[in-house]
Amino acid sequence: MKKLHLAEVNIARMRAPLEDSIMREFVERLAEINALADGSPGFVWRLQTEAGNATYLRPYDDDRILFNLSVWESIEQLKDYTYKSAHREVLQRRADWFEKFDAPAMALWWVPAGHRPSVDEAKKRLDHLQAHGPAPFAFSFRVTFPPDEEYVASIDWSQFAPCPAV
Repeated sequence: MKKLHLAEVNIARMRAPLEDSIMREFVERLAEINALADGSPGFVWRLQTEAGNATYLRPYDDDRILFNLSVWESIEQLKDYTYKSAHREVLQRRADWFEKFDAPAMALWWVPAGHRPSVDEAKKRLDHLQAHGPAPFAFSFRVTFPPDEEYVASIDWSQFAPCPAV
């Protein structure tokens, strides 16, 4: 393994369906924010459908949960996009569009360069973070773990269903 990248999943429960007027401003900014991510330093990949986003993907039983999955070169570059770009404006308004979760809504983990995490993998990482707290398997911006090639090489990647978007 020569290099590791950072995988990121975040979920959010919408206050209303995407077509509702409550969600209008969020939906109107979606293409802009996705394009900003795509062009940001350190951006590697994001899960998307033919529509160019993953907004209509529903991997949970709750059809109001939006799912976002991406890969970045480093924690610092993801943080810059998240908190130092126009994405910050959307993040600051999340309470307008999304309900607060009682559990973690975001998880980070290291993957081999070139790996595209699947929805199954992302859900398992998020579940692990909720059940066990931050660990090399899944962590957060508040408690991070450095890239560890030996740990990543020890993971049984067959435990995750493959990503259909690869």
